[in-house]
Amino acid sequence: MPGGRSHGVHGRPAELTTDATIGGTLQKVTIRDVDVAGKRVLVRVDFNVPMEDGRIIDDTRIREAIPTIQNLVERQARVILLTHLGRPDGQVDEAYRTTPLAQRLSELIGRPVRHLDDCIGPAVEAAVKAMQDGEIVMLENVRFHPGETKNDPTFAQQLAALGDLYVNDAFGTAHRAHASTAGVAQYLPAVAGLLMEREIAMLGRIMNDPPHPLVAIIGGSKISTKIGVIRSLLRRVDRLCVGGAMACTFLKARGLEMGRSLVEDNQLEVARSLLASGGTIVLPLDAVVAHDAKPGVTSKTVPIDRVPADVKVLDVGPMTVERFLQTCDGAAAIVWNGPLGVYEVPPFDRGTDALAEGLAGSDAQTIIGGGDLVAALQKQHLAERMSFVSTGGGATLEFLEGKSLPGIAVLKEKDHA
Repeated sequence: MPGGRSHGVHGRPAELTTDATIGGTLQKVTIRDVDVAGKRVLVRVDFNVPMEDGRIIDDTRIREAIPTIQNLVERQARVILLTHLGRPDGQVDEAYRTTPLAQRLSELIGRPVRHLDDCIGPAVEAAVKAMQDGEIVMLENVRFHPGETKNDPTFAQQLAALGDLYVNDAFGTAHRAHASTAGVAQYLPAVAGLLMEREIAMLGRIMNDPPHPLVAIIGGSKISTKIGVIRSLLRRVDRLCVGGAMACTFLKARGLEMGRSLVEDNQLEVARSLLASGGTIVLPLDAVVAHDAKPGVTSKTVPIDRVPADVKVLDVGPMTVERFLQTCDGAAAIVWNGPLGVYEVPPFDRGTDALAEGLAGSDAQTIIGGGDLVAALQKQHLAERMSFVSTGGGATLEFLEGKSLPGIAVLKEKDHA
């Protein structure tokens, strides 16, 4: 292994701005641009938090929405919060009531949050009508109604009747054309919350005005779910590091044997075409292998061209972590989506943890895609040491793929005339 980190992408680290108007980024009207005093403001938040026995396991998503809620409260808005929780399939399910969410939000912001037992209907309308300026109510789970996921116009109108203004602060659900994420905006003026604004600004900069040198790291299990993202990033980055099981498909496309590893044989031609993009893609040098991804299983590290026939590649090895860190050396910005191994089962979390440790001390802007990777970093308390952690999973992927997200498309554009 070469000494130091001399094979990186060199350049002076650059600041990533959070100005949503820069570099052709989507320019949306936000809550800062509108008068909210005395108005009923319907705020779509993403409080779909992990729960266990009625208790919240991780309240990160609730915390992320607090700046928007506090801004509106301080400006004397009447704040009406709506969210989904879990997948109750259009029926009332006691396990997915939003009562614990209202209680936790109240604790975090130090003021009452009244919980309502439904999200539409006469009782809800009466409660909202009785609200005073600066008060907060939380509606019941919108997915208790089948009209939510069907984006039913009648259901969307019933929700819209509760407000004078609609605010979408739920980036994590912006890729869903549901009644509470897109449908409501057909009946109310629609603007972005502060979290939505920040997501659009940070991810939009990567898409429209990327700082260079720019490095992307893509992990996860399947190429098939990330082909669009990889192609999109290859047009923008200086280097793309590939880890996770999807690297096995790339490596097999190069003629290497991957044992019993997860390989998408029907994607080998796609992998070859992506590899034909030149030296942009950086693949693993070594791997941690075992017979199965089970706790306590015997594992070993092998060179990537010597994977035994009877084992699976379950993580990247230390030489790969070092190679990826070298590649990131001197980058202005690093975008990382997806873990590098089966992070839920030690010791196959070591590659992801080691790379995160290395990047946490980087001078580069570190932008973390949502989903499984965020959970992996939070486990090691490394998420807070990154520059920006996206709250989206599928939404982040679709944004980086260059797709139009329904929950963003419906928001009012800034008028620069």
